[in-house]
Amino acid sequence: MANIFEFLHIGVFFVVYKMVDIYWATAALIGTTGLHLIYEWIKQKTMPKKQMALFLIVLVMGGLTLYFQDDAFIKWKVTVVNGLFAVGIFVSQAVFKVSPMESLLGKELPLPKALWAKISYAWAAFFAVVAVLNLYVAYSFSQEVWVNFKLFGLMGLTFAFTVATIACIYPHLPKENKEDNQ
Repeated sequence: MANIFEFLHIGVFFVVYKMVDIYWATAALIGTTGLHLIYEWIKQKTMPKKQMALFLIVLVMGGLTLYFQDDAFIKWKVTVVNGLFAVGIFVSQAVFKVSPMESLLGKELPLPKALWAKISYAWAAFFAVVAVLNLYVAYSFSQEVWVNFKLFGLMGLTFAFTVATIACIYPHLPKENKEDNQ
């Protein structure tokens, strides 16, 4: 359900941008992200750390966008979030020897630790590339192109990288899992 809400934020941002402008879209993004946080708090009786961190980033970057009437801040939000994901995954794997990817999927996919480490490093690299690519698109193209990239480009890249990750994992799955998937 949380993933649906995350796409809902982007969808609302996109629709409001197309109907009004970047500033109203930013306000809508702040509002939907805040509503998502309230929903999670009511549902779970706790504030999920990931959602709280994302809300704070949206609130700060979006608030600066609205206050200064400068879209650069909201454009940087994508880079900040993806950069934090990249650093978080990398540090978790390299320093603490904990694979975030294994923590998320290890119960469903029994894979060797070395493969989980490679997957974590690959995702850290992916998020780092996306962070840099976002800045390139934001400063090399129009606002309209950036908004389209934010919705369609990032979603497409994430989907493609997920498929590539699955293709790398598939040969390492235990035989009974492969038979269940056919």
